[in-house]
Amino acid sequence: MKRGETTGLSYKETVKNLPGLLAGRVKSEEWRWRKTDEQITLPPRTTVGGFLLELIAVCGELPTDQLIRLPGGEHYKDNVIKELKRKRLIRTYYKNGLRGYRLTVSAKRFLLADVPCRFSFALSGSCETNHIKSELTKRLRLHRMAEITVSMQNAGVNIYRDEKTAVFSPEWNGDLPSVPAFYNSREVKELGTPFVKITGARSVGVLLTEDNAFVTYNLGNSLMKWEYKSEMRTKVLMQTVLCRERLPNFYQPDDMQGLIFGNSMELAFEILCASSVKQYFILDGNYEHFYYLTNDRYGERLLYLLCHKQENDKLKQLLLSDLSEGSSVYSIENDAFDARGDPVLFGYFCDLPRIRRFDTALSLQGRNGTLICFDFQKEAIARYCGGQVTFRTIDFAKYERRFFEK
Repeated sequence: MKRGETTGLSYKETVKNLPGLLAGRVKSEEWRWRKTDEQITLPPRTTVGGFLLELIAVCGELPTDQLIRLPGGEHYKDNVIKELKRKRLIRTYYKNGLRGYRLTVSAKRFLLADVPCRFSFALSGSCETNHIKSELTKRLRLHRMAEITVSMQNAGVNIYRDEKTAVFSPEWNGDLPSVPAFYNSREVKELGTPFVKITGARSVGVLLTEDNAFVTYNLGNSLMKWEYKSEMRTKVLMQTVLCRERLPNFYQPDDMQGLIFGNSMELAFEILCASSVKQYFILDGNYEHFYYLTNDRYGERLLYLLCHKQENDKLKQLLLSDLSEGSSVYSIENDAFDARGDPVLFGYFCDLPRIRRFDTALSLQGRNGTLICFDFQKEAIARYCGGQVTFRTIDFAKYERRFFEK
């Protein structure tokens, strides 16, 4: 009963019947919430609200700072968040300086009933995306995974279970992968013992494209300490499963590459400088190619190129318009030669080992060369490279208008 609310009974009768009155009120409240819950419907999947709910479902917890990377205007998305909270479909969780959006129990139940084949893996049982731990390390990993998931989704990569072939499932039926597709580390571990026993590996999953398979990492805001043996074991197991056992006609061992994301180009500079011996895992040839992309719109556009060979070929042909074809037998790694006969390297994917090899070879041989990259990459790469390297930059805004705004 609320203060001031009358029962129509005398004081003595009210005191005598108080337990029953309170119990009746509780039942009334429970009925009211059940009725409200039944009346709530999920927003359509084609709306920002539906898109956001599905993304939170597969991520477990979506960092609030990732909202800016999702489609829609800032004011509109703020209103969507308010509406989802009003309907008790999401809530904000804040602890240890980390703030993220999580689904409510009702939202999970609705999504499971709506598309079970898409969400049962993420929203059933005691998995880390369903029963989320409050420990800082557990949540940080979920946040890093969410950043990658947003990048993949924005680049047109398949992230949902019902959109891609279950390549890592024990019940895999031999179908070829529906590329491009990203499989997070939990999905990879479905294969069982070999991957589960790898301790200390920092991979967040694997990206499959038409030509390559990329073991994927996310640094976030800072460099990480690499467990060298664990990462090498991950690579070998990926080569065994994908290139020898399941998709030998689709991938060869040399098609296995490394892909690393970070929140700024400054981290690429720090890796190239290799101030810590731990960073040599990236640079010492474990993967012939180890690409560095940023967790933002720049990285998403480059990720799209990485996943679509035909689009990348268009950009290459544009760059080659005033250059001559490169040579694989030349003493310095190259993609083309300029009018003076000096080597030219296409560095816009920020292939860190390749940039390092190019700069080192020019320095040792006393030669000059040109590195072509995007304008937002130049400052970090130029700080690392010596005076033998000349830079040509691609205007990102013009590139985006030409290749994406159609």
